[in-house]
Amino acid sequence: MIDLAFTLTSVGLGVGLAMDAFSVSIADGISEPKMSTKKAIGIAGVFAFFQALMPLVGWILVHTLVQKFKAFEKFIPWIALALLCYIGGKMLYEGIRAKCECERVQRLTLATLLVQGIATSIDALSVGFTIAEYELLPAIICALIIATITFALCFTGVHIGERVGCKFSNKASIVGGVILILIGIEIFITGMI
Repeated sequence: MIDLAFTLTSVGLGVGLAMDAFSVSIADGISEPKMSTKKAIGIAGVFAFFQALMPLVGWILVHTLVQKFKAFEKFIPWIALALLCYIGGKMLYEGIRAKCECERVQRLTLATLLVQGIATSIDALSVGFTIAEYELLPAIICALIIATITFALCFTGVHIGERVGCKFSNKASIVGGVILILIGIEIFITGMI
């Protein structure tokens, strides 16, 4: 049943799950300070999509393949760490090699964005356990609330990153890379505890 407690829980899950994606979206905005609004919407949309998808996948797994998912769950922090460290390391390398002009900073590609979306949302698979008692419709509504919050925070994050991007000049990619690596480490440590 959808009530105030359900809504507050869904909002809390949305805010909590969106924090990693929010941080990465700031890094994306920093790395491309003259980003179009259409691209910022696309970035926020990708993060929102994956943040909604992963809890639903977790929910489905709980209702179908519980034992197999539990065996996979221990690898989630390792996968997130590897993906984010790879992307962050690449951004660090490109930032160190870049000239001092804002236009020289590496542009975000669709492939990189998809990897970021997966990496920052993979820990949301375990939210499927949290919402396992929900029926299908409330689980979908919860995922939509998570997606809405993620979209709003990530769209804001991109614009925050854009505002400070040119001030960092060629350091923008380095800062973004460090942020991604730190997020990967944080996901790893949180997942291992």
